[in-house]
Amino acid sequence: MTYHPELFETLRQAQRFGFFGDRPIDEAVAHAEHYVTAIVGRGGRLIDLGAGGGLPGLVIADARPDLEIVLLDRREKRTDFLARAARRLGFDHVDVWCRDAGDVVRDVAEERDPGFDLVTARGFGPPEVTLRMGAGCVRRPGCIVISEPPSGDRWDADLVEELGLLPHRLDAVIRFDAP
Repeated sequence: MTYHPELFETLRQAQRFGFFGDRPIDEAVAHAEHYVTAIVGRGGRLIDLGAGGGLPGLVIADARPDLEIVLLDRREKRTDFLARAARRLGFDHVDVWCRDAGDVVRDVAEERDPGFDLVTARGFGPPEVTLRMGAGCVRRPGCIVISEPPSGDRWDADLVEELGLLPHRLDAVIRFDAP
C-alpha cells in the first residue's frame, strides 16, 4: 500500500509518547493493514474503539477516505494528538471523540446516535468487554474487527451467540459479522 508521506512519522511520534508498544512501525502498520483487508467491500461509518495513538484508525483512514471515521478514546492527551494528526494528514473524513465507549454504546441504544457500520478495536480491553462494546456500537448489518492473538481462542462461543455475531478468522484479526 502507498501511504500519506507523514503517516509513519506521525505513528513514530505516537510511539515516542507511549501511546502504543515498541513494535517496529513497519510491523505495526502491516498489522493494521489486516483491518483494511477485513473491511474490503464495506462502507459507511466506522468507529475505532480506544484509538490511542492511531493504530489501526489512522492506517484505515489513509487507505479508506470513502469512510466516515470516528477515532474514540477517553484520554484527552491521546485525542488531542489524534485530532492534530488527522488535520496534519488532511483526513477530513475523520472525527476524534474524547469520550468513554460506554457512553457511545448508551447513545446508540437510546437512538441518540445511529450507530456504526464498522467497529474496530486493537488492545481495547478484555475480550468480553471489547466484543460487548463493539456489538453495542454496530448497526446491523455491520461488522466488528478485533485483533486476534497469535494462538488460542479467547472468544466465548456463548457470548458470540448471545450477541448474534458470526465470527470469521482472518490472519491477525477476527471479523464478527452482525447480520
